[in-house]
Amino acid sequence: MKFTDLAKSRYSLRKFSEKPVEKEKLDFVLKASLLAPTACNNQPQRILVMENEEALEKIRKCTPYHFNAPVVLLICYDNSESWKRSFDSKDSGDIDASIVTTHLILQASELGLGTTWVGHFDPAIIKKEFSLPDHIVPVALLPLGYPAADASPNPLHYKRESLEKIVFYNNF
Repeated sequence: MKFTDLAKSRYSLRKFSEKPVEKEKLDFVLKASLLAPTACNNQPQRILVMENEEALEKIRKCTPYHFNAPVVLLICYDNSESWKRSFDSKDSGDIDASIVTTHLILQASELGLGTTWVGHFDPAIIKKEFSLPDHIVPVALLPLGYPAADASPNPLHYKRESLEKIVFYNNF
C-alpha cells in the first residue's frame, strides 16, 4: 500500500471488536517502534503492553478513553536516556515517543488493526498503577485491536486545513 493511501485510510478507532490481536501481529507492530528515528538514535522509548484483564482494568482507572480495546500500549520514554538540547535543555523524549507512536499507528493500520492516540490520561495514576520508575515518562496510550463491524471514522476525521493556512515559505 502506498503511504498516502495508508495515511488516508486510517482513522482513530473508537469502537473495537472483541477479536483478540494475534501475537504475531502485535509483535510486528511493536517491531515498527525500532524503525522510528529518535534524537541521536538514543532510542529512549519504552512500551508497556497491556493485554490481560488486570492491566486493562488499571488503564480504565487512568482514562475513560480506553474504548474497551483488547490491547492498550503505553508509550513512554526514559528521561535518563533521552537527548537534551544544549541551548535550553529541551528534552526530546516526548518527540521521540511521539514519532514511535506514529510508527506503531501506521504499522497497525497496514495490518488491518485500528488504534487511536490517547493523550487524555492522568500520568500520576499511570505511574502509580503500573509502578513506573521516576525516570520513565508516559506520553501516549494506544488502544489497539480490530475494528467493530459498525466502526466508522468520526465526521471530523475528514476536515483538513488547506496548505495555504499551514505552510509558509521563508517567513511568517
